[in-house]
Amino acid sequence: SDFVLVWETEFQNLEEQNEKSESETSKSRQKRLLEIHKIWREKFLNKLQIHVAQNAKKLVHFVLLSAPWSVLCYYAEDLRLRVPLQAVPYQAATNWSHRILMKLGIPDLLYDEVPDLPVDYYTLKSILCGSFQMYEILATTSYGNPKAGQVGIERLLNEEVFTAAFPLHDGPYKIPFEEVPSAELNQRQILFQYWAQWSKWKKYQPINHIRRYFGEKIALYFAWLGFYTGWLLPAALVGTFVFLVGIFMMFDDIPTQEICVSGGKYQMCPLCKVCPYWNLSSICPMFQAGRLFDHGGTVFFSIFMSLWAVTFLEYWKRMNATISHHWDCSDFEDIEERPRPQFTAMAPMTTKNPITGEEEPYFPKRNQFNRIIAGSMVIFMMIAVVVMFLISIILYRAIIAVVVSKSGNFIVVASASRIASFTGSVVNLIFILILSKIYIALAHFLTKWEMHRTQTKFEDAFTFKVFVFEFINFYSSPIYIAFFKGRFVGYPGHYNKLLGIRNEDCGPGGCLIELAQELLVIMVGKQIVNNVQEIVLPKLKTWWQKRRHFSKKNGSQENIKKKLWESDYELLPYDGLFHEYLEMVLQFGFITIFVAACPLAPLFALLNNWVEIRLDARKFVCEYRRPVAERAQGIGIWFPILEVITHLAVISNAFLIAFTSDFIPRLYYQYTRSSNLEGYIDFTLAYAPTSFVEQHNVTCRYRAYRDQSGSHSLVYWNLLTIRLAFIIVFEHVVFFIARMIDMMVPDIPEAVEIKVKREQYLAKQALAENKAEPSSPFIQWGPFPFPRLSHSNIGFGAQGGL
Repeated sequence: SDFVLVWETEFQNLEEQNEKSESETSKSRQKRLLEIHKIWREKFLNKLQIHVAQNAKKLVHFVLLSAPWSVLCYYAEDLRLRVPLQAVPYQAATNWSHRILMKLGIPDLLYDEVPDLPVDYYTLKSILCGSFQMYEILATTSYGNPKAGQVGIERLLNEEVFTAAFPLHDGPYKIPFEEVPSAELNQRQILFQYWAQWSKWKKYQPINHIRRYFGEKIALYFAWLGFYTGWLLPAALVGTFVFLVGIFMMFDDIPTQEICVSGGKYQMCPLCKVCPYWNLSSICPMFQAGRLFDHGGTVFFSIFMSLWAVTFLEYWKRMNATISHHWDCSDFEDIEERPRPQFTAMAPMTTKNPITGEEEPYFPKRNQFNRIIAGSMVIFMMIAVVVMFLISIILYRAIIAVVVSKSGNFIVVASASRIASFTGSVVNLIFILILSKIYIALAHFLTKWEMHRTQTKFEDAFTFKVFVFEFINFYSSPIYIAFFKGRFVGYPGHYNKLLGIRNEDCGPGGCLIELAQELLVIMVGKQIVNNVQEIVLPKLKTWWQKRRHFSKKNGSQENIKKKLWESDYELLPYDGLFHEYLEMVLQFGFITIFVAACPLAPLFALLNNWVEIRLDARKFVCEYRRPVAERAQGIGIWFPILEVITHLAVISNAFLIAFTSDFIPRLYYQYTRSSNLEGYIDFTLAYAPTSFVEQHNVTCRYRAYRDQSGSHSLVYWNLLTIRLAFIIVFEHVVFFIARMIDMMVPDIPEAVEIKVKREQYLAKQALAENKAEPSSPFIQWGPFPFPRLSHSNIGFGAQGGL
């Protein structure tokens, strides 16, 4: 439960500052600021009145805080934490695959015997000790006027009164020599040896060990990430199989052969104002590549992935219910979670909690609603900025296509559309990364201003704001290519324009292959950038942190034995799980919403996540300061977001197959014209209108279902009817099967329901036994006796006891 506070002083004596570099006004301002920080720091430490061991080493000051058992018991009781009641008999591993393999007598290569397995207990509300109580003390201690928000360690960190505040790690993560008995390893070393090593990539994660060391919130993230990665395996196998089927179909496809051997038979109209006429045979390689994704197997895979997403979420609900009950967090958000310290300090009034009956700080709902509406306006403005950037990317593609077409090089001109599309994807990715940094800082400020009562509600509001922006930011370009590009082009002689520039048409290979390219650039590119950042940036930051500390020791870099708090201070600060969840949820959107365009997306996601789990494990064990243990009931608002993405995926894939792919036109042609698709290419091409031919004295073809006057033909209306009917049938069938899955898979497993009833029985029995001996100064619940506490027997002691 030891906690460390750190602050740094830039100068030992203000009079020694370089007078040439600063004016007298700036020196006096800095001096006043340092004095204010010193006063706040002293008030804060004096109010803590707990055991203080201070080590001021030159310019870096460390304060080691620890609280006696009685103080931890008092705050654990106040926080409604839980005490072990009775040990649960040994239970088999919770991994379903391990249980199945054990029943079949097959060795499980994924199972690893991790030492020091945490004991499972039946529990009853009371005491559980750890850094959580220490942080609660620091978060609720004021150093000035509470109504002005001068309360808590978070505000002091933001004001740079303290440089850092963190609980200590158990010790070094590296083992000094290999032959060390398991019983002598600390918890951090166990996690490093059996979880964070790259050699453990194929092993189950020791979730209970993670929970004991980092708390429920971080453990739930890794449990969800491991569960999601495991479910990606069947999706990746089916997607790869569909892709391989596309390879075999590509060589036997008659329309592809017709294009490749057509020579100069089909002279196509220009794709832009200054673009030349071109032969359809020039797109043979691109059209063949498109057939890898655009075939009948894509329809099957879209239905499969829609049902896969629904089933994945249903089984995660079961897993989440099992884990949250196992860790006693089932009622955390509804009953046990306390108001945020910042909310407590700044709320203008109090009211009675209808569940607990206690007086709690209160912020009027109407005022909060007004603030949320005002913040929403800012969000809409930022979304408008994203749309402006999207329009600029569209114009960029059109301009680049024109510039490349003017180069005169035939090979370059033939690839103008692909060059414009690829470079546009790269520019779009750069815009995405820049806008994300700006918006996240803005969303955090707005969420604090909205005054949310609990930390869970605060994080949910922040998450929702950022995700809406990130969704528009990351998905706007793929949505444009999938559903809008090439839809409002017009026809030769009557082209539609945007800001004086002709609307962008699909490339020679079609929009589906462009969508696949866009997805690969954004999804895989983002994954590569993130993984490089997670590998390189922490090492660079740690190196800079150590170098900065050495430079403050008069350049001395002698090899000294560092105390634990010094070595922990050189690690990187923990900044929450938001970015980890965001990366995975955006990935989930890519592999479900647009999976019809890229069956290999689940495979790339699976490979990335195998790396991601160990990267995140190494960050938490080796490179981050130990985070404060936090409780959580689930993955928060991320689960409703995943449900929304799943519903959007069904709708999106239905429209992709109906309007973007060639599946329905090919099917229509097979049943009405030729079953072997001979002549299909000529069927999909219209002749330029007579007025255009007379004006340019050239006959050309373009992709559309129009007659020579430019009007839509009967085939167009027949196909439109079939497409709309397909969308309705597709959505109803998938949603019906999804509803059946929801009904067949209960949210809470039967074993958990039995355990809940068992705990209720034991709780009543324990309370009855305690009431029978009211004179005892200790309550014996399970293996841990603890004193009966109240405000009257808590006081300030000479040894720093609160």
